[in-house]
Amino acid sequence: MKQKQKVKSILVIGMGRFGKHLAVKLFELGNAVMVVDKDDKIIQSVSSIIEDVIVGDCTDENVVSALGIGNFDMCFVTIGKNFESSLVVTSLLKKFGAKYIVTKAGRDIQTDILKKIGADEVVYPERELAEKLAVKYNASSILDYIELSSEHAIYEIYIPEDWVGKTIGEINVRRKYRINIIAVKNEASVQPMPSADYEFHEGEQIVISGKPADIKRLTSQG
Repeated sequence: MKQKQKVKSILVIGMGRFGKHLAVKLFELGNAVMVVDKDDKIIQSVSSIIEDVIVGDCTDENVVSALGIGNFDMCFVTIGKNFESSLVVTSLLKKFGAKYIVTKAGRDIQTDILKKIGADEVVYPERELAEKLAVKYNASSILDYIELSSEHAIYEIYIPEDWVGKTIGEINVRRKYRINIIAVKNEASVQPMPSADYEFHEGEQIVISGKPADIKRLTSQG
């Protein structure tokens, strides 16, 4: 019997564009989400979706101490451009027993400071989106891209023209290109983990995993 996923209790501090999108998506995924921002108008705009909202300045120790920080599975600090506020809030969350803190940053140099004062993880949403878009639009054959690590990624690409009418085994994909085919897609269906005798057809797309350098060679051939 499939186990039901545990509902997580999540606190999101800072309702800028990133924080708002994050909080709403976490709520839609079935989590118990509380959001906090010092701007009453912003909180009102979120309250139509998320019921558990608080107007408050989390750089104030009294505000943070009243939130019951130890009850949250995760705390997100998504304050916009005010790095000093992010530092203060992250430090206070740590002080009051936060189990796991994820803080938004804008520059690499901020990472070490945030981690030293209590952040378990630091994210760069603008940079990560920019890098993903750069990879996607660098080659016309790339449809989507997910970086798993600096040495591994998943791409969705159009099949090369010379693959049409050939099977995966005939092309010898794994040995020749050093990639793994996760799925083949067309307008009608998705074929997960295709076998070696799968024959490619014009216009199909493949979801592949491998090293970015190997996939770059594949997408720029010809």
